Amino acid sequence: MRFITQLGAASALLSIASATPIEKRGVTFTINESVPKSKIRSGPNALAHAYAKFGGTVSPELATAAGTDDGTVTASPEEYDEEYLCPVNIGTPAQTLNLDFDTGSSDLWVFSTELPAADQAGHSVYNPAKSTTSKLLSGETWSISYGDGSSASGNVYDDVVTVGATKVTAQAVEAAKKISSEFVDDVDSDGLLGLAFDSLNTVSPNPQKTFFFNAESSLALPLFTANLKKGAPGSYNFGYIDSSEYTGSITYVPVITSNGFWEFDGDGYAIGSGSFVSTTIDAIADTGTTLLLLPSTVVTAYYKKVSGSSNSATYGGYVFPCSATLPSITLGIGSYRAVVPGSYINYAPVTSGSSTCYGGIQSDAGIGFAIYGDIFLKSQFVVFDATSSPQLGFAAKPT
Repeated sequence: MRFITQLGAASALLSIASATPIEKRGVTFTINESVPKSKIRSGPNALAHAYAKFGGTVSPELATAAGTDDGTVTASPEEYDEEYLCPVNIGTPAQTLNLDFDTGSSDLWVFSTELPAADQAGHSVYNPAKSTTSKLLSGETWSISYGDGSSASGNVYDDVVTVGATKVTAQAVEAAKKISSEFVDDVDSDGLLGLAFDSLNTVSPNPQKTFFFNAESSLALPLFTANLKKGAPGSYNFGYIDSSEYTGSITYVPVITSNGFWEFDGDGYAIGSGSFVSTTIDAIADTGTTLLLLPSTVVTAYYKKVSGSSNSATYGGYVFPCSATLPSITLGIGSYRAVVPGSYINYAPVTSGSSTCYGGIQSDAGIGFAIYGDIFLKSQFVVFDATSSPQLGFAAKPT
């Protein structure tokens, strides 16, 4: 079911720390995650996908662990950390597809009628022939491929895309013509809407703009916020900051845009009630990565505090008894201390029904930067601000 809230121009941007965005008139809207995924990636599969997405090395042990089950764990909102998708309307008349919002990539790609019928099964698909506003971009193609073997590619169309209250009339829609089984098997998701910077777009020979950067000029403020939640649907607000969704002030840090990600420098960590350790952590904020990937020294220090934990060759990452009590982890971002509760770090059983659980914190080895994925983001209110000097804002949520 689709839930859209139409709102007035942004006004009360309260309790915001330094570098408050400049207000301007325009559209604001909320899009609520409303489509639950019936299954989530298993821990090994989630880690292998993150490594593959960002060019890390998937060890033979991790590859084996990720390949020995069907790659998923059955999800229920109360038991595990269920993931949700957002409905997006494409074409005229509108065709509704359920997409992952991904701040770690810049393609808007979808399942389409150009795929073989067997690959369309179970998915809502985009049919450009049934849209009166679709236009094939002749000579333009797109292709994504990851180290785990997953891939997709196809043609590119211009068409109307509507998210919430904002319509982009000439948005590049990347229609899948070929797709690997890893994507086909995820029957809940019909594609992806990338929200990173345009430089990461894979369309060739002419890279295309993302939905957000096409829509930016129509928004009241050139930003969106992510209020993801554990075991419940979260929301994205475009063009405004809802002061009821956070407590205290928002701390902003500069974004390093050279790599195309929402990249920033973290300032250290603390485990449980332990002392804060000051160290620079180069990181990206990525709603498209499930886990929290940190430098190996931080990960090792964390699991030393978890009774019964081990770095498992069988499962390709840190595991522990599901009954273990996990400490929180605090991550420094400027002057702000972001606390991730221990309960968030128990990702899921390694297989359905197992008494061994997979850690939501794993090593970022081989990637080149830390990834503050959903395990982290669900504990925070986050502002993705694309002003002339892009910045990320972080604040605590009401308890």
